[in-house]
Amino acid sequence: MKKINWKRLIIITLITFIVGSFFSWFTMNNMDTFKELQKPVDVPGIIFPIVWSILYLLMSISCYIITESNDKNKSDAIIWYGIQLVINSLWSLIFFGFSAYLFAFIWIILLLVSVVIMIVKFYKIDKKTAYLNFPYVLWILFAGFLNLGIYILN
Repeated sequence: MKKINWKRLIIITLITFIVGSFFSWFTMNNMDTFKELQKPVDVPGIIFPIVWSILYLLMSISCYIITESNDKNKSDAIIWYGIQLVINSLWSLIFFGFSAYLFAFIWIILLLVSVVIMIVKFYKIDKKTAYLNFPYVLWILFAGFLNLGIYILN
């Protein structure tokens, strides 16, 4: 087994958490509005930071594994990692910052497509990196359901 480059893993993890949650920091004041919205299913607020922390950690580990690969296509895979991460981060701004629920739902579809592209690219390099991101896809599908429900009900 290859030795872990802890510095690289920590940097990737920090970048993932910072970029992924960047706009959330600016829209936290709108959480009260979220609590008042009608939802298709009521999810306790504490679930979101827990789930996102787990997902960001899994994403970081998968990206780290790709960076350690000798595959000639790893740069393209890492670029898609960055693209989906920025798209992910911007969703918070669209949903919480602008309360643009329909556009946020369309944005989630864009996020889902970008994550699937990233997973396919990761899979071609190292299958386990793709599997590490399956919970992310499931969460995006749930978030899309929740987002669409909020749009319809409000």
